[in-house]
Amino acid sequence: MGSPSIAFPDARSFASMSVANENLSEQQAFEGIVGRSTALMETLDLVRTVAPTDSAVLIEGETGTGKEVIASAIHACSKRRDRAFIKLNCTAIPVGLLESELFGHERGAFTGAVAQKIGRFEAAHGGTLFLDEIGDLPLELQPKLLRVLQEGEFERLGSTQTQRVNVRLVAATNGDLGRLISEKRFRSDLYYRLNVFPIWVPPLRDRAEDIPLLVSHFVAKYSARMQKVIERIPAGVMNSLTSYSWPGNIRELQNFIECSVILTPGSTLRCPLARLRSGAIVYSEAEPVTLEDLNREHICRTLEQTRGVIMGPNGAAARLGIKRTTLYARMRKLGISRSNKTS
Repeated sequence: MGSPSIAFPDARSFASMSVANENLSEQQAFEGIVGRSTALMETLDLVRTVAPTDSAVLIEGETGTGKEVIASAIHACSKRRDRAFIKLNCTAIPVGLLESELFGHERGAFTGAVAQKIGRFEAAHGGTLFLDEIGDLPLELQPKLLRVLQEGEFERLGSTQTQRVNVRLVAATNGDLGRLISEKRFRSDLYYRLNVFPIWVPPLRDRAEDIPLLVSHFVAKYSARMQKVIERIPAGVMNSLTSYSWPGNIRELQNFIECSVILTPGSTLRCPLARLRSGAIVYSEAEPVTLEDLNREHICRTLEQTRGVIMGPNGAAARLGIKRTTLYARMRKLGISRSNKTS
């Protein structure tokens, strides 16, 4: 007899395993949020509570936990749902261009400004603007952001005409803003304006009971995309996936399952479990570990596995599930070079 395995539903029937909601609009808002754990339910309760208001929301959590999905759910549950949901990653945009991305510019405002450009705030008028990695916003731009939040007005680069906007701001960070404030790298008044309603997104290790649902969801998603029929997951494989700590959280799990589906020739999922064991990050309980430590170790380990290659389908950026520009920015922030090795 073969080893025990677990059958899972196809992509159409999987929706019934997602979060139970009270009405159709909420089901649509929580589309893509998979799980039943207490930790996740507490987070979604906060989403339901704050969404109908226009208050600013600060979403905190480790990299890869799904903060953008939570921000999208807040918008979709709000009265602004029929207006724009605009996203901007503060790390992905070069510092010199970030002000223009946020507030726009006039023709001739700087070299290369050949036409007027509308910024993200104007594009989000009447809707929601999601600023990811808000802790990386340059200090010189923070007073301008604070002014928009307090007064609803700003000027495009190169213009003296005041623009007025009605935008709900949702921000996210995987860093410690309190530490950045103490280091004079983040304004305390901006922090208090952003932190009207904080929401913590739990790491995957705190919602391990959701892993089988997530695994089944991603297997259904990628097998359909690759036109494969994968019907079973070996019980031993599922146990290994559930017991792994997933330092990269849902993003790491998603990328791992995509790789597994690619490697699967038949109807039973084949997972490269040795990759998890070789990439495992182990710390002594006696040593305090910060979020930056975890991020630095995970990036260094990935660079080691790719031999310093960042771009391409097998590069570090793809393995980490982030853009190349985002990875470069995080490497600079954490003091990582391509030659870094893990201990």
